Amino acid sequence: MSAESTSSAASRLSTLTSWNADWSGLRVAVLGLSMTGFSVADTLAELGADVLVFSESAEEEYARLLPVIGARLELGTLQTVPTALSDFAPEVVIASPGFSPTHPVIRWAQDEGIALWGDVELAWRVRDKVVRPDGTPADWVLITGTNGKTTTTQLTASLLVAGGLRAAPCGNIGVPVLDAVRDPAGFDVFVVELSSHQLWYLGLSRPEGEPSPYASVCLNLADDHLVWHGSAAAYRDAKALVYRNTRVACVYNKADKATRRMVEDAEVVDGARAIGFDLGTPGPSDLGVVEGLLVDRAFLDDRARSALELTTVADLQEAGLAAPHIVQNILAASALARSLGVEPEAIRSALQDFRLDAHRIQIIARHRGITWIDDSKATNPHAAASSLRAYPGSVWVVGGDLKGVDIADLVATVGTTARAAVVIGIERGDVVAAFERHAPTVPVFEVDAGETGQVMNRVVEIAAGIVDGEGTVLLAPAAASFDQFSSYADRGHRFAEAVRDWIDRGSADDADRTPPSL
Repeated sequence: MSAESTSSAASRLSTLTSWNADWSGLRVAVLGLSMTGFSVADTLAELGADVLVFSESAEEEYARLLPVIGARLELGTLQTVPTALSDFAPEVVIASPGFSPTHPVIRWAQDEGIALWGDVELAWRVRDKVVRPDGTPADWVLITGTNGKTTTTQLTASLLVAGGLRAAPCGNIGVPVLDAVRDPAGFDVFVVELSSHQLWYLGLSRPEGEPSPYASVCLNLADDHLVWHGSAAAYRDAKALVYRNTRVACVYNKADKATRRMVEDAEVVDGARAIGFDLGTPGPSDLGVVEGLLVDRAFLDDRARSALELTTVADLQEAGLAAPHIVQNILAASALARSLGVEPEAIRSALQDFRLDAHRIQIIARHRGITWIDDSKATNPHAAASSLRAYPGSVWVVGGDLKGVDIADLVATVGTTARAAVVIGIERGDVVAAFERHAPTVPVFEVDAGETGQVMNRVVEIAAGIVDGEGTVLLAPAAASFDQFSSYADRGHRFAEAVRDWIDRGSADDADRTPPSL
């Protein structure tokens, strides 16, 4: 684009801060046709924009619906800039989160001076499509972190609903934020889970496109997605954007110095408070744990001398929510909910009914003294460390696509507590080498990557042979799943199926050995 065209486009985009603004004819190139990409195209088409979607592949349903809603689709490689894209001369490019900063089309857009948005910026600009009875759009609560995002998002939404607010969990959790914003039912609060990829795109926003959340949290920080971001520093900087422009409560993890520094460095709205949480005794303006009680010393008048009880560790234990990292998620969610006025009684009641999703420290079975646990969602070392600390002495099923992250520190710090390790995935060599260097006394067993269809059957067979009595087998891979499985959920499902097959075979063997009745 010429400098004059770029200036004209920027001037127009600065006015597009409402659903009711004039979006007609705006030339928008949408990159990617996943669930997020379709939500972007659908929104823009409804607004009257000229929408051209570029994708290397497309699900049949999305491809069929695009012309119905008034958008067009160009299929083909995006490793170079398509002629159709440059000829289209978009005024704005909106990319699905999978497009990294080094992607050729992203670099082209930046070099050409074309505005580059993610779906979250578009959602913020049109957040007033459905308003509350007082005429204002819903408040936003933003949640990120290396681990625990989805659980905390679900928890926060559940607590808000228990407190009488209409709350919608959305974003990286699986419901595009644009779908939530356009829901005619209307909400009081959007609880938005943000990946580091989505936050990176927010970092490109002009002031009028920057969200100003009611409350925000970064749960923790550990190396992850380093290939996508290019460095640990870039990943950290993206996560820190969650606090930008926060109006009321910046919630941070007192046990994670990086999140404290993020809050200290953040540009927030005057009057926003820093609210800490951890598993220790809380100070004023914190949430924490005292003698088995989860308490709030942040949202009460006499916080210098008293605290409010939220729930007990014993009650969480009964609900399967007492693992230390889950308790941290509960404290973070409670801080966010309390900032919006939810009473302790409502929090206590909601936690009694809350259950974790599948593949998050999920007990699959207890059979013949062996407890089988699926934490396939532990897709990085930080998450796996939390699981290993919750279940020390377990047989650890580990490995997969390490995403450029060095697993050595994990093995050196908590891997040494494992009874044995069963290593899966295409990067088994790096995992085995880490055990040889840092935990040489831990027995290590490899499952060949060539056995993809039978990986989990071999895992269960080996693990059962190691335990051979009382013990725990923990699937906490510390790696992504796409090297051998379609998703972390597929990996967890296959593990559970293999465990059930093993139990069924054992039951059949027992029946064969039972003597006939006299």
